[in-house]
Amino acid sequence: MRLLHPDGTPVHIAYCTNVHPAEDLDGVLAQLGRYAEPVRERLGVPVLGLGLWLAHEAATALAADASAVGRLRAELTARGLEVVTLNGFPYRGFHAPVVKRAVYRPDWSSPDRVRYTLDLARILAALLPADVAYGSISTVPLGWRTPWPSGRAESAARRLDELAAGLAAIADETGRTIRVALEPEPGCVVETTAQAAHHLSHVDTDRIGVCLDACHLAVGFEEPAAALARLDAAGLAVVKTQASCALQADNPSDPATRAALTAFTEERFLHQVREPGGPDAAGPPQAVDDLDEALAGRLPGRNPWRVHFHVPLHTDPAPPLTTTRPVLRATLDALFGGQRARTAHVETETYTWGVLPAGRRPRTPGALAAGIAAELAFTRDHLLDLGLKETTG
Repeated sequence: MRLLHPDGTPVHIAYCTNVHPAEDLDGVLAQLGRYAEPVRERLGVPVLGLGLWLAHEAATALAADASAVGRLRAELTARGLEVVTLNGFPYRGFHAPVVKRAVYRPDWSSPDRVRYTLDLARILAALLPADVAYGSISTVPLGWRTPWPSGRAESAARRLDELAAGLAAIADETGRTIRVALEPEPGCVVETTAQAAHHLSHVDTDRIGVCLDACHLAVGFEEPAAALARLDAAGLAVVKTQASCALQADNPSDPATRAALTAFTEERFLHQVREPGGPDAAGPPQAVDDLDEALAGRLPGRNPWRVHFHVPLHTDPAPPLTTTRPVLRATLDALFGGQRARTAHVETETYTWGVLPAGRRPRTPGALAAGIAAELAFTRDHLLDLGLKETTG
């Protein structure tokens, strides 16, 4: 979907396809008809944007075969789909039985991460619609925080320089600008916007910026307008934003709340938990790396918990749990409610539909498509309330 900001910026809204378990090109093509086209039809729009996830195997095959990219582009066009952004965070195996910390490997100290991301950039340059100013790729926020010795940090800095040089070469070859966005995430080397400003101070800001994920902002108890101000001061652009909500427990010491949270413990993904510090909740957040650790007593439970569990944007879990939807609204307000649009790419990202508690989990492809369409409609409608207008181009 496309909207137009009052300043004239075309704003693209897509949904991230990392919700679908496809590791090769045939799987990617199959999901277009099984899920993406039905989502578009439910929304009643002529063109739907996809934040395409291409695992390493699929990206390697596409980057080596222009005819395969042409096949993908033709299939997208035939189904009324377009791609202006890719999710380059998971490298492979994102729907394995256990993912957890494996999703952060390879990190940005590895040449494999550079090769994968530049393959994605070449593919995206070939998929971009002719009238789009730039393509974006979201990626790992350097890596998981432990271990992260100085040698690894120095290697990551060199890799990001290689990335910027490769993106410049792709722009020269294709005439298309591709920008990469590191996505601050709880538990990583770059967890907050302040850490992004510190660790990315050396990067080529014409090629590299930040992906602002509203769930991650909320889990870190970051206030969106202040987060944007920090990025502005560091000269880091919001290359894309991810519309997402975290799970919130207002009273985690309550037995009913703890029982409800237990239903969200699961083995595939990591669900980092943060609790504001101090009796008045004014101190830095206290942290654990997974929800089961929090429930086992690793957090005091005196103040609200926010859990890195991407929950549907448009609906709440059963009480007494809630979501951080107010932070999502505030993030969109800060990005688009002013005189200028702060980014052009918005991607809804709820990859956890398949691990929601059983009663909330879609049982059929149609039910999943309906949920994704509802999230996109929520995001679109909020942006329309901010004064953006619908457009087809």
